[in-house]
Amino acid sequence: MKKLRELFSDTLIYGISSVFARFVNYLLVPFHTEVFDTSRYSIVGLVYAAIIFFNVIFTMGMESAYLRYAKDRDQAKHIFKTLQIALLGIASFFVGILWLLEPIAIPILNLDLDEQISGIYLMMLGILWFDTLSIVPFAELRLIRRTWLFAVLKTTHVILNLFLNFYLILSLGFGIEAVFISNLVASMLVTLAIWLFTLPMMKGRWNRNWLQKAFLFGWPFVPAGLGYAINEVLDRFFLNLMDPARVEAIYGNEYTPEDIVGIYTGCYKVAVFMLLLIQMFRMAWQPFFMRHSDDSEAPRLYARAFLYFNLFAAAVYLVVGLFASEIVAIPIPYTDATLINHRYWMGLDIVPLLLLAYWFHGWYINFSAGIFISEKTGILPNIMLLGAGITIAANLVLVPLLGMMGAAWATVASYSVMALALYRFSVREFHVPYRPKFGFGLMIAMVAAVWSVPSLSSIIGIEEIIVKILLAVIGLSTLGVLLFRMVVADGESEV
Repeated sequence: MKKLRELFSDTLIYGISSVFARFVNYLLVPFHTEVFDTSRYSIVGLVYAAIIFFNVIFTMGMESAYLRYAKDRDQAKHIFKTLQIALLGIASFFVGILWLLEPIAIPILNLDLDEQISGIYLMMLGILWFDTLSIVPFAELRLIRRTWLFAVLKTTHVILNLFLNFYLILSLGFGIEAVFISNLVASMLVTLAIWLFTLPMMKGRWNRNWLQKAFLFGWPFVPAGLGYAINEVLDRFFLNLMDPARVEAIYGNEYTPEDIVGIYTGCYKVAVFMLLLIQMFRMAWQPFFMRHSDDSEAPRLYARAFLYFNLFAAAVYLVVGLFASEIVAIPIPYTDATLINHRYWMGLDIVPLLLLAYWFHGWYINFSAGIFISEKTGILPNIMLLGAGITIAANLVLVPLLGMMGAAWATVASYSVMALALYRFSVREFHVPYRPKFGFGLMIAMVAAVWSVPSLSSIIGIEEIIVKILLAVIGLSTLGVLLFRMVVADGESEV
């Protein structure tokens, strides 16, 4: 239990910064959805989708490689310098290639709407370059548990981004390009700051052997990361390519494919609460399981962490899934705006599906421990190909039929299959007594609770909001009892 408290403590610290950062950053959602129409907001969704995709290629799995090998602190400086120099060259090379491909990329990202926003593509390249060169320094902070410095720098990025968005749009009258100018400036300043904090690590020596070893370990994370990016963002491009006649048939003649991408992007933001939990856990989880990989009790430790994770994921799913429509309608003080503008609410049905998809992604992160420890990362490309194939096939079939709901179902299908495939290979290489049936049971119960609201309201004859409150109280009480029993059992096992 002591080691699990260490995991919980690190998760909490990352969580405090992430919660605050996400909260501050989330203030941009009502702002952007209020000032930009749905078709214009689609540009934000498509460009950031491209950033997620290209970021995987730029970083080449070096974050994971650094966490794996730099735990040997005698060699850490040499590994740090080697990987930083390598990433500098890689990032600069890819920026040059993408700059040459600008005429092809502009139409795909909807940036050919007018000349005013053509510079967004170049800003996207700048964001990619700076973010790539902060990957290894941030990994160093996580590895040595400088969690508070990590939190401060990440929060600074968000606050700078927020301030510049408001200033450029409200004070200077900028349009959609202000979103990307703000991000570029924030990324540049925070990257420069973390370089200063980790400058002593550059005193190491360039070592070709470490570079080769890091690439052999890290390259499978590239296709695996591309699989995640495909699962996470490819649906926007499928929606953008929908036949306008089909969009009209599903949603009405007042909507275009660009509108649907914007609405989908806005409603996707509601699932941020589950994504936040996943990110909090991942930041603490990877250094944690590597530090304890040689412990005799590691398999049991990892299995218990999986159970705790599922309890917290279930609570997030229940609350956000039940009250999504109430969450987006929260008024912003001193304004007429709500958390997400009412023009975007028609897409809220996708939220329970996206929450479930992220829950499965949390499983994937849990199961990655065995692959890391056994250094069998070569299996990740195969799982990526499986997930990517499902994503592409499901979107091809479901998006023309169901629109946004089809894209959301495709995301669930891909994340769930990838998680279960990784589970199978992970426990084979490093046996951990996970209890996936426990997790499935929680998923089924939470999904049933969220989707049963209209039926229960009709049967019982009371308003839906009362049904939601009752289900939330019953569900959270049950999860609380399970959590208490697990904590007590773990405490007794230490005695």
